[in-house]
Amino acid sequence: MQPRDEKLWRIAKRRAHFQRDLMSYLFTNAILITIWYLTSGTKSHFWPGWVLVFWGIGLVTQYYRAYIRPNDDDLAEQEYQKLLKEKQNGL
Repeated sequence: MQPRDEKLWRIAKRRAHFQRDLMSYLFTNAILITIWYLTSGTKSHFWPGWVLVFWGIGLVTQYYRAYIRPNDDDLAEQEYQKLLKEKQNGL
């Protein structure tokens, strides 16, 4: 068996966590919308929208960290190298 690549393992964990949270989001909000519809009907205030929006903002952030910018450690390393160069150049 090959040794595990730690960077890839962290990315895989972030993506798996996002996928679990997305399923929870969809399932929970489907239940909330059903409760709203059965108890209030379509003419009342759509209160599940608050949950959809604010939880959705968190999911978008999680998606960004899992798929678009999964390796924040590389960013920190780049910034560190940049600071070292500035220090060496006397800036």
